[in-house]
Amino acid sequence: MPLAALIVVASPLAITAQPPAQTGAPSQTGLVIVLDAAHGGTDSGARGQGALAEKDIVLDLTRAVRAELERQGFHVVMTRNDDSNPTYDDRAALANAQRDAIFITFHISSTGTFGTARAYYCQLPNSLSQPGQPITNATATPEPSQMKVFAPPVPLTSGLTPWDEAQKQFAEASHHFADILQGELSQRFPGSPATPSAAAVRGLRSVAAPAIAVEISSVGVPDPAQLSALANPLATSIVRGIVAFRPMGSAGAK
Repeated sequence: MPLAALIVVASPLAITAQPPAQTGAPSQTGLVIVLDAAHGGTDSGARGQGALAEKDIVLDLTRAVRAELERQGFHVVMTRNDDSNPTYDDRAALANAQRDAIFITFHISSTGTFGTARAYYCQLPNSLSQPGQPITNATATPEPSQMKVFAPPVPLTSGLTPWDEAQKQFAEASHHFADILQGELSQRFPGSPATPSAAAVRGLRSVAAPAIAVEISSVGVPDPAQLSALANPLATSIVRGIVAFRPMGSAGAK
């Protein structure tokens, strides 16, 4: 489905006033990897043959990534671990509750070459991008399946940072992380692009931490086991990407 057909108008609420419900652990010390399996509940995401649904595949893949990260000693929190569908604000709130987090949301495309993977960083509206950021001049991106995009926010006069502009100060770090991770993905998913793409992904905009989306192609396979087989290379890529971006024991975002 084209991105333009999935526009979601941004909320003008400020971070300091936003009250979304907590869906996971409270604030942690040390690096926390927040993994987001997109969709869930009545939102099935992209649909494949038979009963194949994006929401189920991404949950399985996210669990596999979590297991490998924990095996490597990382602290991991998932925005959902069942067939629920937290709101965008709930998912962002979970990441924002951590003292030091990295946020990764997972999607499966409805089309595209099977076995390819792409990382996305948040493309902010021109009015929000920071000087020196290449986001506003990013190349055109393909149409990520079911990844909702946003419209420019309503300006505030209070001086508070709007909840829907939380990603602004992390734009450079997110872009850098996406660059690193795409390099890892391209090594393990033949045919994937060498560089990440900018996209106005709604699930990233309210996250006050380095945040990216990862999309695997695609649900259009006859056997779900083909997608399950991508779990190991995906988990390896995520682990190596995080280690390169934030070596364990380091403080602060790059």
